[in-house]
Amino acid sequence: MKKYLILFFLVALTVVLSNCGSSRKAAATVPKLNYETNLQATILSNCSPCHIPAKGGNKKPYDNYTNVKTDIDEIVRRIEMNPGEKGFMPFRKTTRLSDSTIAIFKQWRTDGLLEK
Repeated sequence: MKKYLILFFLVALTVVLSNCGSSRKAAATVPKLNYETNLQATILSNCSPCHIPAKGGNKKPYDNYTNVKTDIDEIVRRIEMNPGEKGFMPFRKTTRLSDSTIAIFKQWRTDGLLEK
């Protein structure tokens, strides 16, 4: 009887320990942001008309992936400024973009500046 009790204890311990490994835990996969799905609409709604030529903008156009990718560091720097500071974007606005909107730009940069 004692042998069976020890054997049962070892089997139970093995089962418990095998399920505690970090390799068994499923990592939550968060999809990476991309220009086409996540950033383009944000730019159209917040950077218009100045950076959207189709709406009469005469500043560097941000209606295309290449220009936004090239200028992302400058864009983030300027949208993080406070109203009244030289270079603040969006120009002529009295408030900053929301933290969640700024986070989209920053996360896109962190995710690798994906286009699609």
